[in-house]
Amino acid sequence: MYKQQLTKEQAHQKAKHYCAYQERCHSEVKEKLYGFGLRKADVEELLSKLIEEDYLNEERFAVQFTGGRFRMKQWGRVKIKYELKQKQVSEYVIKKALKTITEEDYWATAQKLYDQKLQQLKGETNQFIRKKKLSDYLLQKGYEHAVINELLN
Repeated sequence: MYKQQLTKEQAHQKAKHYCAYQERCHSEVKEKLYGFGLRKADVEELLSKLIEEDYLNEERFAVQFTGGRFRMKQWGRVKIKYELKQKQVSEYVIKKALKTITEEDYWATAQKLYDQKLQQLKGETNQFIRKKKLSDYLLQKGYEHAVINELLN
C-alpha cells in the first residue's frame, strides 16, 4: 500500500486519524499498521497505545457496528454475529453488542421485512414456494429459524 516505510511516530499519527474518523476493530487497525511497513513489535506497541488513548475500543466498535447493520441494513443477529467474528471481535464483546438490539425492535424489523417480501410475492400462487422464498430471504438477512417460523405461522 505505502511505498515508503513510515516511522513509528508517523504511523501513530496516521492510525489516530484512521481511528478518529470512524470506529475500527483491532484487526482493521493492525492490518493498516502492517500496511505502513511496521514490524510486529511496533504494531503491538502502537495498538496498545491507541487503546490506552481510547482511539481504539473494540466494545464501542461492536456496539456501533451492530446498531448500524441492524438499523440501516436490517440484518438479523446471525449475520451481525458472523460479520463481527470475521473481524476477530471476541465472543464476550459480540454478546454484549447484540444485547443492544431490543426484542421489540428486532421483532418489528423482522415483521416489516416479512411483510415487504410477502407483498413482492403476491403473484406466487403456490403457498409452499411462497413460504420457502420468505424463509430463504429472512435467513439470508440473518434471522434465526425460530423467528422465521414464528412469522410464517
